Amino acid sequence: MGVVADVNRQYTLDLEAAPERVPQIRRIVAAHLRHWRLEAVIQPVGLGVCELLANVCRHAEGDKRCTLELRWTGRRLTAAVRDRDPRLPVLGGDRPLASSGRGLTMVASISDTWGTHAVADGKVVWFTLRVETPDPQALVRVRPLRAHSAGLRPPAPESRRVLVPAEPRPAPRVFV
Repeated sequence: MGVVADVNRQYTLDLEAAPERVPQIRRIVAAHLRHWRLEAVIQPVGLGVCELLANVCRHAEGDKRCTLELRWTGRRLTAAVRDRDPRLPVLGGDRPLASSGRGLTMVASISDTWGTHAVADGKVVWFTLRVETPDPQALVRVRPLRAHSAGLRPPAPESRRVLVPAEPRPAPRVFV
């Protein structure tokens, strides 16, 4: 078992969701995860974040501005995207060969939990991964990056809608 450190890291980015920006955002996410010494989760987190941003591009009506937040507690990494469309997403996993509509199913497969909740001016869609750092001394060397909170924290456990099974799943095979 790895060492679990007591940390609280957060990065927030306000952006306009556009297909051409998604690769750039994925690189920014990877850079922050490297800065936090979380290289092991760069691929699944990047993939999940890209999917959440792609959903804003495809499905949010009107304003495509959104906020991305990464939060790491030393035990769990949460990635959340807040947009201004109040309609909550629907999990569409009943058509495995469909050319679209499978994004949240993929997010569910790479994460430990995921969910969505309404906020006053839209919604938040989030996912979490359990993450442990192998080197607690590395955390001492990491200086916090400047970030601001946009109120993207997932709801308290008793009020959140977890839409995936809680049992452990095998590691997903991800092709990029």
